[in-house]
Amino acid sequence: MVRWIMLAMLLIAPARAAEITVINDHAAFPEGPAIIDGRLHYVEYGAHKLMSWDGASNTELWRQEGCGPSAVAPFGADLVITCYDSNQIVQVTKDGRTLQSFSQDAAGQSFVGPNDFASDGKGGVYFTTSGPWEPGPIVGKIFHLSAAGAIREVANDLHYANGLALSPDGALLYCNESEAGRVITFAVAADGSLGDRRLFVRVFQIDPASGAEAYPDGLKVAPDGRLWIGQYSKSRLVVADAKGGFVRAIDLPSAAAPNLAFAPDGRSLFVMAVDDRANPPYWGKVYQVPLD
Repeated sequence: MVRWIMLAMLLIAPARAAEITVINDHAAFPEGPAIIDGRLHYVEYGAHKLMSWDGASNTELWRQEGCGPSAVAPFGADLVITCYDSNQIVQVTKDGRTLQSFSQDAAGQSFVGPNDFASDGKGGVYFTTSGPWEPGPIVGKIFHLSAAGAIREVANDLHYANGLALSPDGALLYCNESEAGRVITFAVAADGSLGDRRLFVRVFQIDPASGAEAYPDGLKVAPDGRLWIGQYSKSRLVVADAKGGFVRAIDLPSAAAPNLAFAPDGRSLFVMAVDDRANPPYWGKVYQVPLD
C-alpha cells in the first residue's frame, strides 16, 4: 500500500525547479510549438515572430508586424503560421521567406482568430479559428488545409476552438473548447472530413486541482498515446489516457502554460509559459522539462 501511495504522489508532484531548463527567459507570449527537422520551432505572439531552438541558441526566422502568431506547423517543404490578429494563415519557407497567405476558405468564409494546427498525416493540416472572446457568439470552427492548398470547413459551433491534436492512429482529432473548459473528439474520415463529435474530458472533472475556471489551450499527443493538455488559466499541464482518465499533472513556475511539444527523443518536453498575462507583450519563458 505504501508503495502505491508513493507512486501516486510522484505522478501528481510538481516538476522540480532544479530539473527545469529555461531555454528562453524573455519570450513575448511563446505559443504553438512544433518539432520540425529535429528542431524546436515556436512563435512569440507578443512580438509577431517565429523562433527556432537548435539545442544551443534561439534564432528569429520570420517576423510580420500585426500578425499575432499563435502556432507553426510543417507544410510540405515549407511552414504555415496562424496569424491570430490579422486573421490569416501564412505560408513561409523554412528560412523565413513569405510565400503566400490565406484569409478565407474555398466557400469564401473569412477566418476569425486562426489559432492552432494539427498535421493530418497526409501533408496537410487542420487548424482552428477561435472566434471572438467572450461574451461574443459561439462561432469557433475547424478548417482543413490540404497538401494541395485547398481549404474547407470541417466543423463549427465550437466554444472558442483552440488546441488540436491527432491520435496516433489518425482516427480521432482532439480539439479544445477553451471557453467550455473541455476537450472534444471527432472521428476522422478517409477524405479528412470530421464527424461523430463527442465529449472527451472536462478538465476540472478529471483534475479538480486545475480549478473550476480551467481553460485548456494547447494539446499534444505523447509518444505513448496519452493526451497532454496545456492551460492558460494556470501553469499546469494535465495528462489524460486514451479513455479520458487522469494520469498525472505537472506544475511549472509561471502564471500559465498554454502549449507544449515533445522533444524528438520523447524524453523531455518543451513548454511555452507566460508570466505576465495582463500586460502586452505578455512576457514569459520557454522551458525544457525532463520526463524520465
